[in-house]
Amino acid sequence: MIIDAHHHLWRPERGYTWLAEPGLAAIRRPFTPADLITELTAAGVHGTVLVEGGRCHPDEAAEFLGYAADTAPILGVVAWIDVAADDVPATIARYRRLRGGELLVGLRSQVQGEADPDYLDRPDVRRGLASIADAGLVFDLVIRADQLPAAARAARAVPQLRFVLDHLGKPRIDEGEAGLRRWQGPVAALAANPNVTGKLSGLVTEAGPDWSPDDLRPFVETAVQEFGPDRLMFGSDWPVCLLRSDYLRVRRALEAALPPLTASQRHEIFAGTALRVYELTQRGVRPEPAGPST
Repeated sequence: MIIDAHHHLWRPERGYTWLAEPGLAAIRRPFTPADLITELTAAGVHGTVLVEGGRCHPDEAAEFLGYAADTAPILGVVAWIDVAADDVPATIARYRRLRGGELLVGLRSQVQGEADPDYLDRPDVRRGLASIADAGLVFDLVIRADQLPAAARAARAVPQLRFVLDHLGKPRIDEGEAGLRRWQGPVAALAANPNVTGKLSGLVTEAGPDWSPDDLRPFVETAVQEFGPDRLMFGSDWPVCLLRSDYLRVRRALEAALPPLTASQRHEIFAGTALRVYELTQRGVRPEPAGPST
């Protein structure tokens, strides 16, 4: 079994203004549930988590939860929320009343777009994070590498909240050893919090255009060392990954970049962690036995 814990769907005309930025022509088109099914079938992926795509509007949650209700492989949705707003509990309650609302598994704010590297220290943000914890949901951290220290402080301040670090905090893989050195310490400090899980997603777009699994390996190995396989999960970041790679190559590149692991450890990264952290068993999906350790 393979679970893709991070992908997107969008129709550009519905408010995804960031797609107008230069260099994004390859993904400046609709990506629909039908397109997703085609990719999953070709790549041998059994289930997914659909993540908000930067539209930053509550209408997207209604659309995505509806997709999940109608598309069996979409096991859960991480919807957008303004974590600093004073109505976080009411927004969560409203999302849960939507068709497919039972498939809401997490929330995400576009923290990476905040200029302040200490945004997650703000009292209103901390209040919102506590409300998400009270609702029993996950908070996905989409942050820059310079925001990792604030994320570590937030994880310590709200220990009852399950945090998921998207794209490993967006290290500068294209800068090689220098990028690795700047990222290693802060990500280790964040991983020291047991309520934080890392997502092995979005790495190919942080690498150079001529990337190979060798470029990813030091970052992936560091993540395995700091989080352990039972706090790491695979995510394709499709269709954003198309800026650098097709879907199947992303999966195979991660497999090649991982250090030697047992079958059960690989199962955690490719299915078990996502099923457990996002509580995806509500759709009737259960982890398959990983087989004997090797």
